[in-house]
Amino acid sequence: MAPASKSKNFAVESAFMNELVTLFSDSDLTTLELETDEIAVKLSRGSEGATVMMPQMAQMGQPFAAAPGAPATPAAPAVEAAPDASHPGAVKSPMVGTVYEGPEPGAPAFIKEGDTVKKGQTLFIVEAMKVMNPIASTLDGTVTKILVQNAQPVEFDQALVIIE
Repeated sequence: MAPASKSKNFAVESAFMNELVTLFSDSDLTTLELETDEIAVKLSRGSEGATVMMPQMAQMGQPFAAAPGAPATPAAPAVEAAPDASHPGAVKSPMVGTVYEGPEPGAPAFIKEGDTVKKGQTLFIVEAMKVMNPIASTLDGTVTKILVQNAQPVEFDQALVIIE
């Protein structure tokens, strides 16, 4: 009985979170915090999009799992990524974490090279401390180069993609 209850609570909390994120996105608020006995949520608006923190839901299982054999601390950025960081169309990671190309394992990537993207469109998700942070495009354009691979550790300010 307990597993079914957790599954039902997860579905209800997921629906609630989706509605909360939608309402937050449509508002002029810059920060929203909500904490109950069941869930704690903090939404914060910045140039990279909203940040959602759900510590109780993380215990029940997130859609992303850490890459097998991944180190506990992020690795140093790839040396070849540095020259692309100065490109005017570079979208950079706002934090240290693990980058994911899609919304969940096995799902298609948000973008691929050659795609046309709009400002605000989700390009990647960076997981930092069990929080999934959407990384949004900072401009309209065409994806000319993807500089990271799925489940790769990334550093703060590391270029993830080039958009021209």
